[in-house]
Amino acid sequence: MHLRHAPVVAGLIAAVGAGATTAQTCPQYGAPLTYPVTKKVDQTDNYHGTTVADPYRWLEDANSAETHAWVEAENKVTQAYLAQIPQRDAIRRRLTELWNFERYSVPQREGGRYFYSRNDGLQNQSVLYTMQSLTDTPRMLLDPNTLAADGTVALSGAEVSPDGKLLAYGTAASGSDWNEWKVRDIATGKDLADHIKWVKFSNTAWTHDGKGFFYSRYDEPKEATKLADVNYFQKLYYHRIGTTQDADQLVYDRPDQKEWGFGAHTTDDGRYLLITATKGTAHKYRIFYKDLGRAGAKVEPLIDNFDAAYEFIDNVGPVFYFVTDRNAPRQRIVAIDTRKPQEAHWQQVLPESEDTLVSAHMINNQLVVEYLKDARSVVKVVDLKGKLVREIALPGIGSAAGFTGKRGDSETFYSFTGFTTPTTIYRLDMKSGKSSVFRQPKVQFNPDDYETRQVFYTSRDGTRVPMFLVSKKGLKQDGSNPTYLYGYGGFNISLTPAFSPANLAWMEMGGVYAVPNLRGGGEYGEAWHEAGTKLKKQNVFDDFIGAAQWLVDHKVTSPAKLAIGGGSNGGLLVGAAMTQRPDLFRAAIPMVGVMDMLRFHKFTIGWAWTSDYGSSENPEEFKALVKYSPLHNLKPGTCYPATMVTTADHDDRVVPAHSFKFAATLQAAQAGSAPVIIRIDTKAGHGAGKPTTKLIDEVADRWGFLAKNLGM
Repeated sequence: MHLRHAPVVAGLIAAVGAGATTAQTCPQYGAPLTYPVTKKVDQTDNYHGTTVADPYRWLEDANSAETHAWVEAENKVTQAYLAQIPQRDAIRRRLTELWNFERYSVPQREGGRYFYSRNDGLQNQSVLYTMQSLTDTPRMLLDPNTLAADGTVALSGAEVSPDGKLLAYGTAASGSDWNEWKVRDIATGKDLADHIKWVKFSNTAWTHDGKGFFYSRYDEPKEATKLADVNYFQKLYYHRIGTTQDADQLVYDRPDQKEWGFGAHTTDDGRYLLITATKGTAHKYRIFYKDLGRAGAKVEPLIDNFDAAYEFIDNVGPVFYFVTDRNAPRQRIVAIDTRKPQEAHWQQVLPESEDTLVSAHMINNQLVVEYLKDARSVVKVVDLKGKLVREIALPGIGSAAGFTGKRGDSETFYSFTGFTTPTTIYRLDMKSGKSSVFRQPKVQFNPDDYETRQVFYTSRDGTRVPMFLVSKKGLKQDGSNPTYLYGYGGFNISLTPAFSPANLAWMEMGGVYAVPNLRGGGEYGEAWHEAGTKLKKQNVFDDFIGAAQWLVDHKVTSPAKLAIGGGSNGGLLVGAAMTQRPDLFRAAIPMVGVMDMLRFHKFTIGWAWTSDYGSSENPEEFKALVKYSPLHNLKPGTCYPATMVTTADHDDRVVPAHSFKFAATLQAAQAGSAPVIIRIDTKAGHGAGKPTTKLIDEVADRWGFLAKNLGM
């Protein structure tokens, strides 16, 4: 957005853009590209007395012929640019080799059977298997690769009935958040007639008798605009097997609360339905419950205000166990008796500790609790009074997940992964505390050639922030290493060590992979999250820029060899960092980013992010948003880094208009010869369920773009 017509905002932008180099001193990137001419319209909006221009507003209409023509013209420039990068084909070949390894999910046990997914390596989608015992030959239950020839239909959810006879499964087409649910007979492998539509952001919860399940949906949208229209008024339904969707019973809705969403959970004893009410993406919930064993029982409130997070663990009769950050920013475990639900009667089972409590599961009449200690996993077993039984020995610095099961189970399964440790699945014997390998992949690389270290640096306001650095061993700190700095910093999401063939390929190329744990994430609990939200969002960008400065100061890299990347909220992060410190980075890859911070709440589920970002409709929050909104802080005549914006035509989470408008504005503003291209994927969405072939193509383009622009 050029804001020439908005004198008040232009002043703000000049201040934010300070430190940008002038056109005369732009770094050299080769011959400048010729971009398609993008027309401008005379569109302005008044925000609390400030006029803001939006000359590319027309690109918000994804269905118009004009937008289609623009997308085609931009993709032509992008594909021609990427095609002449000599390293790209070799990178794609190596990625294909590295990606070709078996990958498994953590097994779940239901109705006396085990269920897990497996990908043989290059399958577009993972396949669901079942087996009677751990020594049994697995039987294929559902292969999503047969649902679309190009692999663009993905499994988005799967829930087995308590008797192990039926599978409810959700599918998403072309990466959209809209899901359809069907039901499969596990014995025959055949689908029943049941078909549920217009489901989004929902799980399913079976009743104990296996006769049906609870799920959440929206009203049917308009077909032409279903990928952009705002989503309000979610409703919770019960579907009885063998009936049509129009016969589904409405269980709970709130016509007075358009922003409330509902998640359902049935207790393992079959007695209760728990309903978690959410409002946007805030980790503050209301909890309602219904006694399914009592005819005519109503939905009752248990916690009736959005004051804290409450994650249900399990129940022992009428006593419900929760992980909560109520009066405990790093979380604790409490037991609430539904007969005396007032807070004065809550029993504290496990107090808050120095480490952040991430999750808890009740297995073997004990609690398996997972903590984050400086963004790495620590797992302990405690009894139902909170007394330590044992710590589970993990094989190194990494992330553990899983530990699901039922209170009476004597076994559970978990995954463990690290930056150079492919995800391995373990079986944990709860009686002895011993772990054994259930499935371990073989990847064509030697993990001993790489090292992971964790450093701590100081952000602008003095806050201590951790950062993981992963590279080949023997890294020379002489400022010459190509470095990819990746971040997120939002929505209470923690970035923990995880294996990725994409990142392994980058390190093989001689690159350093750096991941700082920015404020806004969940690494240090709710206080850490809140320190990166709303009026304090600038802290996140300061933390990221601080990480880049540390890498330069410690000669890990230099601005001429430093690239930044991030997706979604991380795309916003990249957009803000490159507009605030364009001199610090050689290349930037903002992926499916939230770039227009003044209008994000007007599309699909964008309104839900106001809990983290605030809203331009609030005068104080508008002032904060307009200061960092990537779209509104691009300044004509500035030397911006080489930039590849990425988005997808079916992204109905962060609509592609964000990336379209940002790319058009950046192309017009760019002073030097650094390329500004936009890669617009087709039959793809925000990222979930993307087929393997598309993932490999996208990463080959990403590393190819960086290889060319970092001089690798």
